[in-house]
Amino acid sequence: MIADILQDAFFAAIAAIGFASISNPPRNTYLYCAIIAAIGHSLRFVLMQSMLGLHIVAATGIAAFAVGLAAVLVSPRARIPAETFLFPSLLPMIPGIYAYKAFGGLAMCLLHKNETDFMHYFYLFADNGLTCVFIILAMVVGATMPIFMFKHISFRATRNTDDL
Repeated sequence: MIADILQDAFFAAIAAIGFASISNPPRNTYLYCAIIAAIGHSLRFVLMQSMLGLHIVAATGIAAFAVGLAAVLVSPRARIPAETFLFPSLLPMIPGIYAYKAFGGLAMCLLHKNETDFMHYFYLFADNGLTCVFIILAMVVGATMPIFMFKHISFRATRNTDDL
C-alpha cells in the first residue's frame, strides 16, 4: 500500500509541474505545486482505498480542501498568490475518465435505436456525467473554502509588510 501511495504522489507531482509550466509562474513555485499536488492526490487515494472507502466525490472534496489549505499556508512564505499553487495542484484530480465515459455513453445512445440498449447507455452517460460534475463541484468548493476561511493570510500573501 505504501508503494501505491508513493507512486500516486509521484505521478500527481509530475502532472502538477506540467500543468504549472503552462501558466509560466516563477520557478520556485514548481516545487510547491509538486508537493501540494502529491499531498492532495495521495490523500484522496488513501481516503478511497483505506478502510473508510469513501466515494470519489467525498474523497476529492476533502483532498481539495487539503490542497487549498496547503496553498494558503505556503503562499506567504513564497510571496506568491495561493491560486498560483492551487490550480496546478488540483488539475491531477480532474475526473477525465468519467468525462470520457460520459461522452462515450452519449455517443452510444445516439447509435442505438433499441430502447433497452439506449436506456443502458443513457444510464452510463448519466452516472458518469453526474459523477464528473460532482467531483468538479467538490474540487471547487473544497479548494476555495480555505482561501475564504483564511483570507487574512491568503489576501496578504503578496503584500509587503511595510504597506500594511
